[in-house]
Amino acid sequence: MTVPVRTPARPDPGLPSPEPGWRVWPRQWPRWAPYATAVWGVVYAAVQTVWAATGTTVPWSPHVAYAPGVQLALAVLALLAAGACLATPWPLARRRRVAVAAVLAVAIPVFAMGMASLPAYVVTLAALSGVESATGFAHVLLNTVGLALLLVGVSHRRRLRNRCPRCGAGHPGDGSGPLVHPPASVASRRTRIQVYLLMCGLLPWAVVKTIWTLGGDALSVTAEKWREENAGGSGAAKALASVGIDVTVLAALAGIFLLRGLMYPWGQVFPRWTPLLTGRRVPRLLPLLPAWLSAIGLSVYGVVLVIYAPLSAAGALPRIEPDGTFTSSAGITWMVLFGGLAFGGLGFALITAARSYAARTRPVCANAATDAMPGK
Repeated sequence: MTVPVRTPARPDPGLPSPEPGWRVWPRQWPRWAPYATAVWGVVYAAVQTVWAATGTTVPWSPHVAYAPGVQLALAVLALLAAGACLATPWPLARRRRVAVAAVLAVAIPVFAMGMASLPAYVVTLAALSGVESATGFAHVLLNTVGLALLLVGVSHRRRLRNRCPRCGAGHPGDGSGPLVHPPASVASRRTRIQVYLLMCGLLPWAVVKTIWTLGGDALSVTAEKWREENAGGSGAAKALASVGIDVTVLAALAGIFLLRGLMYPWGQVFPRWTPLLTGRRVPRLLPLLPAWLSAIGLSVYGVVLVIYAPLSAAGALPRIEPDGTFTSSAGITWMVLFGGLAFGGLGFALITAARSYAARTRPVCANAATDAMPGK
């Protein structure tokens, strides 16, 4: 007896072929992000508990470390935040919605403060200077990942308004289809003016750094002291200093490059000076992720310095004592103020430009765009 062989049915040529899973999976982040946050919360709480139990030193600043009690409190907050994110996809009563919102409102600023020193670690790693504290760097990375996941969890507010948590539009479907991106555009004139004014805060700090690097004296710091202080730097930092470029000023220039990309069309479509990519759409998160992650730490750090410097000079707070490089309190106080203006200005400029970029490049799900077409 002959067994008939069944040939697989051919797909209908009129229907689109199914997309591979690796392309669909990122679109479904509203489904899996709460579970990813739960995993992060458990890992974060376990790490903080182990550090607290073993007395591991985790620096918050160069001279201040986290106390074990604070580490245990952070562990509890991480678990609460993970539980709040797990609850966001489900319909909740009013009290539970308020509880979820309250937990996220507390957790997001706390973990944002915990990753405030991320730009400093990035600069030291880029300069090949190494990491002063492995636990401090791990702590910053854990806070950074958690903050990103918690901000994704805030999309539950769209569900409460019966809107797509992925694109924010009101349309049927699960929001896992392709997206329609708007054309490239320039930031508004008001945004550009605000960003350029905030960027001016970099000038005093960059000028002083450049004077030191070129061998001049400024703010009670001599060229000889500056060279001694930076004698142990990496080869890359020394090579840049030999041509008058401080590595931190170079990092600020990279921030300015990012700012211009956020404001102009070449940050949305690769320009002609990017071989092999010319004309392709720039992935939206490529400039937004470094902008948001850098802006939070820079703006917080800058505000603290700008407030501390004048209060210290007036005697309301302890005076800033000169160290081995600075020979007067006035000089180091002025440099702290210049640093606050630079970091805060760059941080708030990134926030302003990133908000504009996010609004101008926000895509919508394809079925929402189809529904909005005339005649639909």
